Amino acid sequence: MSWLLILFMFNLSYNSFGIDFENGAVFSGYNDVRIPGDTGTEFSLYDELKTDPGYFFRAKFIYKLNKKHKFWLFASPLRLKAKGKLDRDIFFEDRTFAANTDLEARYRFDSYRAGYQYSLLEKEKATLSLGVTAKIRDASISIEGNNQKSEKTNTGFVPLINFDFKYKFAYPFSLLFEGDALAAKQGRAEDVFLGLLYNRSEKFAIKAGYRLIEGGADVDEVYNFTLIHFVSIGTIISF
Repeated sequence: MSWLLILFMFNLSYNSFGIDFENGAVFSGYNDVRIPGDTGTEFSLYDELKTDPGYFFRAKFIYKLNKKHKFWLFASPLRLKAKGKLDRDIFFEDRTFAANTDLEARYRFDSYRAGYQYSLLEKEKATLSLGVTAKIRDASISIEGNNQKSEKTNTGFVPLINFDFKYKFAYPFSLLFEGDALAAKQGRAEDVFLGLLYNRSEKFAIKAGYRLIEGGADVDEVYNFTLIHFVSIGTIISF
């Protein structure tokens, strides 16, 4: 292990640490739910209930080993709340909610990730990096109404492929397209950002744009597919 410590100390001379912080407004797109996935009643938190806009934030802590190799840790809590009535009985998890009951639903999707990325392209105008991400999903959906409440929680591991593309079209402005995504038989996950970078200096940039999260799973335990929109502004700071 001594060689790892030596390599780490050597790279302290490189501008290797950074923080990528985002926040802004979050809006629900479709959010279709059926729990249990094989016996529950399917309904929509977006089309049939009203989901309020919310606030989000997310933070990524970055370590650049050198110009080719980058590692990070990431955290992003997310909360959405929906209210309304449904015109039919709903069987959700372990309870039945009668038609025309005032319902309050809460959607939680917390994401924790560790990633590695390798620089494939370094040009004056464009850069491209690819890598892998290990994601821990800690999620829950709950429904409350008529003095009863039911909640489904789910925690799981999701492997993803990550990418980062920048195009410096007019300094100090750059186009940024980045994200994590992967699809499988049981479901899919995409977390993608498209926006602008304003590079105030080599160590400080402001970013703004649109982020999309989409995906879900169709298994016996849970059926849930969700689209979420983000209007985002943030900063990237290097030390």
